[in-house]
Amino acid sequence: MEKYAGGCACGAVRFEALGRPLRVGLCHCMACRKYHGSAFNPFVVFRFDRVFMAGALKAWRSSNHASRFSCEICSSPLCYREDVGDEIELNMGSFDDSSLFTPTYENWVCSREDWLTPLGVPEFKTDLGYERRRQLAVRH
Repeated sequence: MEKYAGGCACGAVRFEALGRPLRVGLCHCMACRKYHGSAFNPFVVFRFDRVFMAGALKAWRSSNHASRFSCEICSSPLCYREDVGDEIELNMGSFDDSSLFTPTYENWVCSREDWLTPLGVPEFKTDLGYERRRQLAVRH
């Protein structure tokens, strides 16, 4: 079984992800861009029960359906988790070897910077979870 290790900038938080990733994406949403201080966020999705973290994390409730987690000491952003579901998104830059992963899709391309060249992978205007949540909100 594959093992992938990573952690924060100061080393106080370490993680291990077991098995193959479910998918690898590149997000252009404004929440990711602001949180990471970047034009996009590459991330690797694993089953939550296959990721083991050690060290103190702080959570930020970034929306009404999800939280983002970072190191309590150095504030390095590490992961994103929705309230519902069995997945966790680990930030690609937090892996010890991020070259092991290549994005297979882009989401929130409606916010992608004009100067960024598309990767030539499937593109989504927003993301499926967003569309599903928006439809549910309209019904209520």
